[in-house]
Amino acid sequence: MKIPNVAVYVLVAVYAVLGLIVLDLNDYLWRWSHLVVALVVGMVLNALRLIGAGDVKFIAAAAPFVAYGDLRDMLPIYIVCFLLCYVLHRIAKFSPLRQLAPDWTSWDAGKRFPMGFALATTLVVYLALALRPDWSAAAFGFLPALMAL
Repeated sequence: MKIPNVAVYVLVAVYAVLGLIVLDLNDYLWRWSHLVVALVVGMVLNALRLIGAGDVKFIAAAAPFVAYGDLRDMLPIYIVCFLLCYVLHRIAKFSPLRQLAPDWTSWDAGKRFPMGFALATTLVVYLALALRPDWSAAAFGFLPALMAL
């Protein structure tokens, strides 16, 4: 279960081009620091064997897409995406859906789960919610009350 380097390169290239178009220059440049910070923190976590190197690469490449002010919002989005992806992966693993990708390494990885699946879903959901704030309120409106507990 590996995240290919080319996927990470493409993600960074997309930010390099689209970020320059959609963000003001100051934000665009500061967000490159998100990549560096995520990579350094991720390398430490990887050295402690808490996270895989591929996941570190993906998180670092995705970091510039996330506004600093939205970091707090990322955790609930990630939790929901992780749980959903985990359940869907397990359902597919033990159903005829498995035949859609019969050679996927994760099917035979025991209890291990492809975190890249949940990380990519988290990024897609975050970007969709950023484009449509009304979806965010509808999807995660219960979270402020939950976080206050």
